[in-house]
Amino acid sequence: MSKHLDHETNDANESKKTPMELTKEVDPAKPDTIPKFVDELTIPPVLTPKARDRNKSFYEIEMKAAMHRFHSYFPRTFLWGYEGISPGPTITTMRDEAVVVKWVNKLPLRHFLPIDRTIHGTKDTPEVRTVVHLHGAAVDSDSDGHPDAWFTRGLRATGYKFTSNIYHYTNHQQAATLWYHDHAIGITRLNVYAGLAGFYIIRDRLEPRLNLPSGEYEIPLMIQDKSFNSDGSLFYPSQPPFPTPVNPSVVPAFLGNTIVVNGKVWPHFKVEPRKYRFRILNASNTRSYTLKLSNDQSFYQIGTDGGLMSHPVELKSLNLDPAERADIIIDFSKNYKESITLINDVQDPNTSRVMEFRVMVPLKCKDTSEIPEDLYHVEPIMPEMATRSRFLTLDASTDRFGRPLLLLNNRMWHDPVTEKPRVDSIEIWNLVNLTAFPHPIHLHLVQFQILDRIPFDVAHYNATGKIKYTGDPIPPLANEKGWKDVVRATAGHVTRIISHFKQTGDYVWHCHILEHEDYDMMRPLQVVSGLCTETEDEAPHDSHKTSEFNTFLHLIDDKVMEKILLKIISNLLTPSS
Repeated sequence: MSKHLDHETNDANESKKTPMELTKEVDPAKPDTIPKFVDELTIPPVLTPKARDRNKSFYEIEMKAAMHRFHSYFPRTFLWGYEGISPGPTITTMRDEAVVVKWVNKLPLRHFLPIDRTIHGTKDTPEVRTVVHLHGAAVDSDSDGHPDAWFTRGLRATGYKFTSNIYHYTNHQQAATLWYHDHAIGITRLNVYAGLAGFYIIRDRLEPRLNLPSGEYEIPLMIQDKSFNSDGSLFYPSQPPFPTPVNPSVVPAFLGNTIVVNGKVWPHFKVEPRKYRFRILNASNTRSYTLKLSNDQSFYQIGTDGGLMSHPVELKSLNLDPAERADIIIDFSKNYKESITLINDVQDPNTSRVMEFRVMVPLKCKDTSEIPEDLYHVEPIMPEMATRSRFLTLDASTDRFGRPLLLLNNRMWHDPVTEKPRVDSIEIWNLVNLTAFPHPIHLHLVQFQILDRIPFDVAHYNATGKIKYTGDPIPPLANEKGWKDVVRATAGHVTRIISHFKQTGDYVWHCHILEHEDYDMMRPLQVVSGLCTETEDEAPHDSHKTSEFNTFLHLIDDKVMEKILLKIISNLLTPSS
């Protein structure tokens, strides 16, 4: 529940000890000793372009090592950051105004986190490699941050997909909260955990007319979980919690024992008694969050990964998987002189707390911002428009060392490309989760819509290879009915999404649990032009298979299709003998 600010509101205030005495007693490796809500929330600075012309901004962003203070009672911590800060600086732009970024690797030549040399892309490559992916962006493939387009300091070595470290972002898409982060093959989990992540916000001319909270009342929140050694350095495990002959070894998951928001461990944020807009990003490696306010107050979600929804959704809790974003509004107008904790609905006494809002700043002026009933119309993609329906499994196996091996469609990263949508086609992807836990699945290039989730008999599928549904389709949650680029593929369900592939190029799709993405839950995605030579997936269940006629039309070019349709019409109009 909320607490009045004239009472003791955090672990630090409850102690009568001096900061010097507290610093001596705080052990960064032991979260129970860390006072919470001591540090003020920091807001990542907005980056100023190096140059700008009529419809284009130019940036040069360096990736470099730095020292950072996560908590007032911690020693400074060595990390990596864009422009030497973590989170990196925020890039803001208008819809349809291009951004050009020169990404410069000035990182050390040796990694400070444990590299597993047995997984893809690590066996004979330099320790420190980077490539930047603008998550949620529709861009040409040579600016997408392909995992094999990595480069080292001074471009001394590059991956086979590398063409340039100058990326072009057209921003021809709906205003939204995107984020940029490292995507180097085999070490994404380490590079993002080291600090390589930042916000990228696309705006448009509609939002000012909606009168949403803006300016100092619009706050980005990057939520991560981290663990520390006693000396304040970042801890990341070099071994999984079971015996393996590989050392260092990839781990199947990572859950930190502290919560970090915008680079601060358990911060507080002082607010006025009015409405605030928060752009929330889950940038954790593995951890999902169920976010609530400690006073059980409602809040309103207005946007998803790909931008504003059609209508706001009132919520008491918000589920957020890795890489998902949620645009929400909290109204503090009735909470003056109270403190409210943003909590994570878990039992752990430490990771159940995220940050604290202190409603202690007097209202500067009347709050005239609104939560409009109508936001941004999201036109649904109708399933009958799909020319293809793919069934793609999420699989769990073990490798030659007895470690968990997570796969997509039972294939590894280096296997030949199997997902080749035709440009300008609409496809339904049926994500068949055979594992015991959910996976946040991310497709590069596109924003998609969630159709439904259908429970099925996993044991029957494993025995026969056929899907036996055990219940009716479950529609998406109200706050999932917008544009998405990450979807929770629930265990024991077929999660159906629909997407329009609008440009050609080599992209990827993967689980956004970074430990899974690195080993080996990532696959190529190649959008092709002209005649598509793929064979149709054999749908395990006829009721969700695209019609043979639509599939046939998908496999032929437009001129041949026109002749066939004319012939069909001619035959229909000719009387039978």
